[in-house]
Amino acid sequence: MHVHAKGSEEMTEQADDALVEAIVAHAQRRLDEQANPQLAKEMAAYMKTEMPFYGVQSPARQEILRELKREHKITDAATHMAAIKALWACEHREEKYLAVRLARAYPKLITFDYLDLFLSMIREGSWWDFTDEIASNLVGKILENHPEETWPLMDDWLEDECMWIRRTALIAQLRFKEKTDVAWLLEACEALMHEKEFFIRKAIGWALRELSRVEPEVVREWTDANKENLSGLSYREARKRLEK
Repeated sequence: MHVHAKGSEEMTEQADDALVEAIVAHAQRRLDEQANPQLAKEMAAYMKTEMPFYGVQSPARQEILRELKREHKITDAATHMAAIKALWACEHREEKYLAVRLARAYPKLITFDYLDLFLSMIREGSWWDFTDEIASNLVGKILENHPEETWPLMDDWLEDECMWIRRTALIAQLRFKEKTDVAWLLEACEALMHEKEFFIRKAIGWALRELSRVEPEVVREWTDANKENLSGLSYREARKRLEK
C-alpha cells in the first residue's frame, strides 16, 4: 500500500522567454537545414501518422540537442518546462521528439510538478513513439524520485479511458530492476490482461520480460499460472528471456 503525501510546492520562478524563443528558433533552423522530403514521407508512413516530419533521423536530432544544451543553457525548472512546452507545441514530429529529449537532458530539474505536463504529452501524442520514451524515462523518473506523491496515482492510470495512460502505468517501472514493486506490477498485469488492445498486451509482456531480468522465477511461475487468461502475445513477450 502506498501512502499519498502532500505534493511539492508549485514553482514560483518566471521562465526566461527569450531563452525559450532562442531554443525553438535554433531547433527549427537546424531541422529545416537538414530536412529530407523523401525521408519525411517514409518516416510518416512508418509511424502511420498525418503529422508532418522534416525527415531528420535520430542521430542528427541528438546532435541538435547537444547544440541546444551547449549554446542555450537552462538553469531553472520554469524555463525548462516552458521550452519543453514550446517545442511540443510545434507542428512537426521531430520538434516534439526534441521536446522529450530536452526534458530528459535536465534530470536534476525534474520534480513531481512536471508530471501533469508529461501525462498531457502522452495523451496528446497518443502513439507508442511518444508514450514509451516519456513513460519509461520521465514518468518513471518521477515515480522513482517522488514515490509518495506518484504511487497513489498509478491505480487510477490503470483505469484511465486513454489507453496510452494505461500503458504508461504498466511500463513506468521498466528501468527499475531490483526496485520494481513486483506485487503491484503483477496485480496491474492481471487487471489489464483481459484487454484486446495490442499495445496493452505488448506492454504487459514487455514489463514482465524486464522483470524477468531480476525475478525470473516470479515471472515463470506467474505466467504459468495465468497462461489461460494471458494473450499469446503477452505470454511470449514475457518469457522471451526465460526461454533462452
